[in-house]
Amino acid sequence: MKSKNELKSSFEPAHTDIVLDSITEGVFTVNENMIITYFNHAAEKITGVSKENAVGQHCFDVLKSNICEKTCPLRCSFTTNEEIIDKHKDILRNDGTLVPVSISTSALRNEAGEIIGGVETFRDLSTIEELKKEITKSYTFEDIISKNHQMINIFETMPIIAQSDSTVLIQGESGSGKELFARAIHSLSSRKAKPFVAVNCGALPDTLIESELFGYIKGAFTDAKKDKPGRFALAKGGSIFLDEVESLPLSTQVKLLRVLQEKEFEPLGATAPVKTDLRVIAATKNDLVKLIKKEKFRDDLYYRLNVVKIELPPLIKRRDDIPLLVNHFIEKFNKRMGKSIEDVSKDVLNILMEYDYPGNVRELENIIEHACVMCQAARIRTIHLPPELVPQKDSLKIEEQESRLPLRSFEKHLISETLEKHNGNKVLAAKELGLHRSTLWRKMKKYGLI
Repeated sequence: MKSKNELKSSFEPAHTDIVLDSITEGVFTVNENMIITYFNHAAEKITGVSKENAVGQHCFDVLKSNICEKTCPLRCSFTTNEEIIDKHKDILRNDGTLVPVSISTSALRNEAGEIIGGVETFRDLSTIEELKKEITKSYTFEDIISKNHQMINIFETMPIIAQSDSTVLIQGESGSGKELFARAIHSLSSRKAKPFVAVNCGALPDTLIESELFGYIKGAFTDAKKDKPGRFALAKGGSIFLDEVESLPLSTQVKLLRVLQEKEFEPLGATAPVKTDLRVIAATKNDLVKLIKKEKFRDDLYYRLNVVKIELPPLIKRRDDIPLLVNHFIEKFNKRMGKSIEDVSKDVLNILMEYDYPGNVRELENIIEHACVMCQAARIRTIHLPPELVPQKDSLKIEEQESRLPLRSFEKHLISETLEKHNGNKVLAAKELGLHRSTLWRKMKKYGLI
């Protein structure tokens, strides 16, 4: 067994120290047991760990990356003798900060061709990632993500709307994000420190809707043993969001009209009105003007609600947002499920771009959640999508390509694409394709890929 100093000297020739310490990329070497034997100045700066504390430690104790345990790039280079180039991952600095880096690895061999260790270089991508965030920030408003011109126009008017105290009517199909916009208005307003109370009017039974909204006092009816504040009372000083406002019975619409006109309401059983101070934000998926003509909605209430109107386009009219939303939801479910899914295949993206989304953004989110549950690899493929989204004949990757590519051509294309994605790493490619390494090698030879 070599001593620490012998190991260090085998990888750290004196004449290379000055060169390696002068570059901006972090460089370190390990022996065959994954013990660090050399650590340059840039590596110290990026990780926050000194050379003295790094040398002699296992590399996973120093870099603390999210890929150390399962898919260590250095181990992959040891196993496959293939270089890994520009793999983007995060490492945990000594001060607890996550640092995005680009990693490249290679095995080191002695004159006899035996593996004696490996070398890894890594670049700090923090500046690049910050630049990306600045670019994508223009696509994000509060928790709403879009780069569609119609949505951007709404984003630009939202701060102006929020700073007023006027009633707002949000119109949009189910799943289009009406509550997100209501919350954004509240959080940008002077009422943001006060409650935001959301009410789905369509979910409340007619017999309970008035008591839920306006509350009741003790003795108002048999079971009223004590006073109960309604949603309007709970929202005092803040904002109340009335979703599916078209579902309110006409009798309740009259009471809501009084709240908007007189700034007061009467709890059930009360003998005097209660003054209120709140902002009303209403939402509907229907055309209220048509409901007025059918005498299902009061015209005077409509005019009181429709002071400021926001019309949200359905997802099919903002298809340019789909890739952005897909990436957002993958990131969201990666954090929730502890996964490392990177993206979707071209075929999946084509399907998602062509789908009509009757459930809008909420339906897209559900689709991606399903795919993330089913996906055990780095890329979501068609087999991971909900069955109803993919025709039966297309449920397998090979079948979905039959009409476009012969089987042999498609298989060659898939293997080539997967190898390219993993920078030629056959172990990782075989794992994603669900093939044994020897089977992958045989197919690569068959298609002239080696």
